[in-house]
Amino acid sequence: MSKLLSRIAGFFSNRTFVGIDKAGNRYFTRKEEIDGIMKEKRWVIFKGEEDPTSVPVEWICWLNGQRKKAPTPEEMIELEARRERVRLNVALLKKEEEERRAKEGSFRKGMSSGKVGGPDLKSFIRQFPAGSEGDKLEEASDTTDGVRFSKETEAEKAVPVPASSEPEGSGASFRPGTWQPPT
Repeated sequence: MSKLLSRIAGFFSNRTFVGIDKAGNRYFTRKEEIDGIMKEKRWVIFKGEEDPTSVPVEWICWLNGQRKKAPTPEEMIELEARRERVRLNVALLKKEEEERRAKEGSFRKGMSSGKVGGPDLKSFIRQFPAGSEGDKLEEASDTTDGVRFSKETEAEKAVPVPASSEPEGSGASFRPGTWQPPT
C-alpha cells in the first residue's frame, strides 16, 4: 500500500512541465525507475474536455517517443505558418482548376459533338503472324461485320505467313506435356 501511495505522491511531485500548445493542453514528463531501468514517462493534461484530436502532430510524436525533444514555441509558430501557406496554396489551386474547367466547358460547347474515331485495329492485327484458328474467326467476323474491319486486298492475302513455333490444336486433340519446343 505504501508503494502505491509513494507512486501517487511521486506522480504529482516529480513531474516536470515541458510545454503548452495552442489549444492550452499542458505537457509533462518525469523520470522513474522500473526494474532498475530509468524510463521517461510523458503525458498531457487537457484543457477542458479530453479531446485527443486537439493535440498537434508534433506533440503526439513527442508523447510517443518519436521525438527526443519537445517542440519549441518558435517551431510551433513556424509550422503553423507553413500549414497556413499550404492551405492558401490549395485554395488558390482549387480556384485555378475551377476557372480552367469553366473555360474548357465553354470551349467544348463551341465544338461540334461528332464521333471520335478509334484506333486503327487492322494495322495492329497485321503485326502478328497468322495463327491457326484465330484468323479463321477473324475472317468470319470480317464477312459478317463489314463496318468494323475493312476487307484485305488479294495482294495482302498472297503474302506468305511464316510458320509459327507455337503449339497448334485444341479441344480433343490436346494432350498436356506432349509439346516440345523446336530444336
